[in-house]
Amino acid sequence: MTSPAGPRFDRVLLIGMMGAGKTTVGLALSKVLGWPYYDNDELLARAVGKDTKRVQEEDGILALRRAESASLNVALTEGGPLIAGVAGGIVTDPMDLDRLHRSGFVVWLKADLSTLARRVAGTNRPFLGDSPAVAMRRLYAGRESLYEEGTRMVIDEELPTPDLMALRIAQAVLA
Repeated sequence: MTSPAGPRFDRVLLIGMMGAGKTTVGLALSKVLGWPYYDNDELLARAVGKDTKRVQEEDGILALRRAESASLNVALTEGGPLIAGVAGGIVTDPMDLDRLHRSGFVVWLKADLSTLARRVAGTNRPFLGDSPAVAMRRLYAGRESLYEEGTRMVIDEELPTPDLMALRIAQAVLA
């Protein structure tokens, strides 16, 4: 799917909580647009040399937030066009939030907390602890307005499939 004049943006940045579907939708969007998809975990490992869980366990949460910022930097400076999944907590840093919204077509993948908790239950993700539902409520507190701020598009989980979500995003990017 291409536009005769080409896209107005050379990168799509997918934001949202863990479990929102950034990887799933990003891969589907990659097929539609023909652009590479970069997952935040991949970008973070490239930026700091170790995975997300290891950074948090060995270096602490502040180091993880710095690593997520470095990951965003890779997504923003990598040659485009591209699609990148962005760490869910990146919106909590005002400087990163500003960089994010000045640098691409930002799409918030929005889902309700019970859906997110169900999707991440049993996974090996930082911050979850023993109760994904409690962790998701705690992490989401105060983030909704940050996700919404400067977002060009909100995709709600009510769309039936990742492929339909990807088509809707692609149409907006190429419009």
